Amino acid sequence: MNLLSWFKKTMGTPAARSAHITWATSTVGRTASRAGLFLKKQLWVWPILALVLLTTIGLAVRHMLESTMRQNLQSALQSALDMQTALVLQWTQTQCKNAEAVANELKVRESIYSFLGTSSVAAPPADAGGAADSHQQLQQHLSSMLSSHGYTGFIVSDKDKRIISASEESLIGSVEIPEYDSFLTSALEGKTTVCPPFMSVAALKDATGRTRTGVPTMFVCAPVRNPSFQIVGALGLRIRPERGFTQLFQFGRIGRSGEIYAFNQEGYVISNMRSDEQLILLGLLPDKPDSRALLQLQLRDPAGNLLEGYRPSVRRSEMAWTKMAAAAIAGNAGADLDGYRDFRGVPVVGAWTWLPQCNLGLAAEADKAEAYRTLRILQVTFWVLFILLLATSVAIFIFTIIVARLQREAQKAAIEKQQLGQYRLEKELGKGAMGVVYKGYHALLRRPTAIKMLNVDRANDALMERFEHEVQITCQLNHPNTVAIYDYGRTPENVFYYAMEYLDGIDLQTLVEKYGPQPEGRVISILRQACHSLYEAHSLGLVHRDIKPANIMINWRGGEPDVVKVLDFGLVKTLEQRSSAESPAQSSLTGTPLYMSPEAFEFPNSVDCRSDVYALGAVAYFLVCGQPVFYADTLRELAHRHIDDVPVPPSVRLGKPVSVELENAVSACLEKSRAKRPQTTRELAARLSKCPTAGSWTTEDAEAWWGRHQRGQAGTTGSGVRGPVLEQTIVSGSSGTPS
Repeated sequence: MNLLSWFKKTMGTPAARSAHITWATSTVGRTASRAGLFLKKQLWVWPILALVLLTTIGLAVRHMLESTMRQNLQSALQSALDMQTALVLQWTQTQCKNAEAVANELKVRESIYSFLGTSSVAAPPADAGGAADSHQQLQQHLSSMLSSHGYTGFIVSDKDKRIISASEESLIGSVEIPEYDSFLTSALEGKTTVCPPFMSVAALKDATGRTRTGVPTMFVCAPVRNPSFQIVGALGLRIRPERGFTQLFQFGRIGRSGEIYAFNQEGYVISNMRSDEQLILLGLLPDKPDSRALLQLQLRDPAGNLLEGYRPSVRRSEMAWTKMAAAAIAGNAGADLDGYRDFRGVPVVGAWTWLPQCNLGLAAEADKAEAYRTLRILQVTFWVLFILLLATSVAIFIFTIIVARLQREAQKAAIEKQQLGQYRLEKELGKGAMGVVYKGYHALLRRPTAIKMLNVDRANDALMERFEHEVQITCQLNHPNTVAIYDYGRTPENVFYYAMEYLDGIDLQTLVEKYGPQPEGRVISILRQACHSLYEAHSLGLVHRDIKPANIMINWRGGEPDVVKVLDFGLVKTLEQRSSAESPAQSSLTGTPLYMSPEAFEFPNSVDCRSDVYALGAVAYFLVCGQPVFYADTLRELAHRHIDDVPVPPSVRLGKPVSVELENAVSACLEKSRAKRPQTTRELAARLSKCPTAGSWTTEDAEAWWGRHQRGQAGTTGSGVRGPVLEQTIVSGSSGTPS
C-alpha cells in the first residue's frame, strides 16, 4: 500500500481534519506543512541529511570524548604524582625531625663529644680502654631511640668527615667515603638531610639474612652542635629502604600497568616495582630469587619494545635515557600524553618531577595501550555505528514520513498538555539540584501553588529517597514560619512531585545582593521568626543542616509584611540517625560550606540543633554585614577557617557601629564550641528580643519597604541554590574535613 495514499485516507476522517485545522493555524504547523511539501518532492535528501548529521555528531562527540579523556588522564597522572610527592616530602620531614631530636639529646651529644677530643687519631681496637667504652656507651644511649624509630644503625663523623663511631665497626676510622660525602657535607653545613638509597659500603644483612656489602641502604644525617651551637660533627642514622621509603610506593598503582616509582641522579630506580618478575624475564634484572628493581634497574631506552621480542644491539650502559628520565634528571618537571618508550621499550604515558631537596625524581607512568583502551574501543564502536548508519539509510528513507507525523503529534501533545495530576502548570519558577519548581493552580481549588518536580534527567534512587524524605519531614512541621506542604504524588509517567504553598517573596540571599545590609531591627525580626520555625523542628528531633540565606524567604502573607518562611528540608536529619546502620547519604558531608558549623566539617554525623544555631548566626552576620563570615578560594581552606579562625566582629566588618547586644548574640552563635553557643533557637530568640533595636523595625516600615521594592512581584518556593561553588549545597561521600 502506498504510504502517501494511506496518509490521505487518514486525513480524510472528520477527527483528522479537525486536528489538522487546529494544527495548521500555528506557526509550527505551517512550518511542518512546508517541510512535508518539500519532503514529498525531495525524499532522497533525508537519508543523506541523516547520514551527514549523525556522522558530524559522531565525529564531534568522538573529538570531545578524546579531549576529555586526555584531560582526565593527565589529571589522574598528575594527581597521583602530587600525592606521592607529598608522601615522600612528609616522610622525609619526619625522618629529619627524628634525626635532629636524636642528635640534640644531651646524653648522645656528651658521648659524641668524648670522641671529638680524640678524633684525629686512629680508632682504637674494639676492646681498648676509653674509646671502646665510649662506643659502647653511645650505642646504649642510641639503641632505644633507634629501635623506636626503626633505624638499623648509625655513624658519627667529625668535621673532617672521618667516621669516629659507628654501629658497624669496620667503618670506624674511614675518611671521606664517597657514598657518604653528599649527606655528610649537608649535615656539616647545618642542613639535616635524607639521602636516596645507595649500595652499602659496610657489610649488612640482606633480605635473605646473608651479610654482605652492596645491600640497599640510606641515611638521615643531622648536625651535632656543641654548647655554643657550633657544628662539631654529624650523626647519621641508617634506614632500611624496604622498611620505610619503598613502602611509600606500594599503593602508587594506576590501573593494571601503571606504576609510580622513584629514581636517583644516575637514573637507577630506588623503589620497588610490581613488575620485577617481568623484568627478570626480559633480562633487565638478574635471574636471582632476591632480584629487585631497587638500585639494579637503570632507566635506559632500548629503542624497541622488549615485550614484542625486540632485542637491542648495544649494551644497556650505552643506551640513551628514557625521555622521562632525561627531563627529570635535568630538573624539568613535565608530562607526556602522546607516548614515549620506557625502560622496557613499551610506549607509556606519564608525568614526572624532580625533588632537589631529596635529590631524587618521581614518575607516574601507565602503558599507553591501557590508558587509551577506552578510546580505541570508542573508535571501533564509531566505525561500526557509521557502517550501520550507512546500511540503515534506506530504512530512514522509508520511515521519514511516519516519524515526521508522529513528531508533529508529540509536539502538539507537549504544547497542549500543561497538566500534572490535578495541577495545571503556569510557568517555571526555578531549578535546583533535585528538581524544577513551577507555579500552578489546583484544578478545583484554583489556589496558587508551587509545584516541585523531581528532575527527570537526574532522577536516581538516592534523589528519589531524598525527595520523599523532604516531603515526609516537612509534612510533620506545622509552624507558620515553615513552608506548608499541600500534596504529594507521581504522574502515570512516573514523575515525582509535591505541591506547597506559593510564596510571593524574596529569599535573604537575593535580598542582601539587591539591597545590601539590612537594618538591625529587621534582621532581629527575621531571625526570631526563623528561630521559631527551627525550634519546632528541633523539638521533633530534626536538624535542618542547610540553613542559609537562600533557604529563608520573607513574604507578604495574609496582609502581613516580612513573614518568614524556612524552606528546603531536603537535608534534614533526625537525631536518632547516628547509629552504625546509617546510609551513606546520612553519614556524608552535607550542607552549604559558607554557613556550615565546624563540627559539620569535622564530624558530620555529630551535628545537632546547635549546628543550625551556628548556621543561623552566619545568616545573621550576612544580613548585618552584607558578606559571609568567611571567604576562601577552596573548600578545604573554607573548612579550616570555620574550624580555626575567629570571625571579624560585624561592626568592624561593616565599618559602622552595631549594637553590642546583637553583635554579642551573633558572636555567641558563631562560637567554635557548641557548648558556648545558645543551646536552642528559643534561647537565641529570647536573647535577640532583648536587643535595644529589637522593636525598631515596625510593621509600617516593612509595609513601606514592600511598597517601594517587592510588593506584587512574583516569587518562588525552594527553587534551589544559585551562585559560586562554595555557596552551593554539597552532599559529599566523605566523612571528614574535605580536601
